Amino acid sequence: MKIIELSNVSKAFKGQLLFNDVNLTIEKGRIYGLVGPNGSGKSVLFKMICGFIKPDQGQIIIHSDYRRKGTDFPHQFGVIIDRPGYIGNISGFENLKRWASILNLVKDEQIKDTMRLVGLNPDTPQKVRNYSLGMKQKLAFAQAIMEDQEVLILDESFNALDADSVINTRKLLLSYKQEGKTILLTSHNREDIDILCDDVIQITNQRLERLVNVGD
Repeated sequence: MKIIELSNVSKAFKGQLLFNDVNLTIEKGRIYGLVGPNGSGKSVLFKMICGFIKPDQGQIIIHSDYRRKGTDFPHQFGVIIDRPGYIGNISGFENLKRWASILNLVKDEQIKDTMRLVGLNPDTPQKVRNYSLGMKQKLAFAQAIMEDQEVLILDESFNALDADSVINTRKLLLSYKQEGKTILLTSHNREDIDILCDDVIQITNQRLERLVNVGD
């Protein structure tokens, strides 16, 4: 099943052409790795898929199962793009609880379970402003998965994580694939890409080139 389809998409950002007439299909139940040098447009591509910004030309088509009236943001998508702006003077749990209240889909205990899953203690009163970079990254990941989203868009979700946390995050992502979830991710660590991804999409000269498909 095609979840996301880019059709003849072009996009310039801050005066620089990033994508020129690109096409891409994302199928359900696979992990896709997006690679390319800094400034090549990885985050911009993710933002276009999520409806945060529009392509200059072409279409980005999201399957009807993941569309909701009144919003461009796809339903059942969990996202890490530009770490969320948290409230620094309250705890991680209280931050996630406020985010969860927007859609009111998860209860407190599910939020706590998700925090434990990513390696955070939901009962600590520690304020987010005193979190380490790694803890903030875990909090962002918890936000992306706490509502049991079917599609994950993860831009550098391994940044600042220690070795054990990287291993834990990889295991979680692979388990989500086994559940039929779909994941698009970027990572500066090629090992993350090699271990996790069925398909690798490289940005080269404003084009998207498919490099690897383990499932073929």
